[in-house]
Amino acid sequence: MSKKNLSRDQRDQLAKLADLPDSEIDTSDIPEVPAENWVHARRGHLYRPLKQPVTIRLDADVLSWFKEHVGSGGYQTEINRVLRHHVIEQERRRT
Repeated sequence: MSKKNLSRDQRDQLAKLADLPDSEIDTSDIPEVPAENWVHARRGHLYRPLKQPVTIRLDADVLSWFKEHVGSGGYQTEINRVLRHHVIEQERRRT
């Protein structure tokens, strides 16, 4: 249903709801989602971060290790994962 199909009263109600801070929204009728429901969740199925092609010089033994331990062409993804983990840890330490 688009906003065009809503009555003026309905649009006013939606505007009032949008202005409410999260702390004032009653969610008591919505059940909590147990943590175990997220065990198999995987990032990347809906969210795809922007990738930028770069040229990077790596030590031959480091590149060789990633290629051997990751296999079938996923070594670049694994290098990206390791770098992302490092960035997150550094940011966590800074704050």
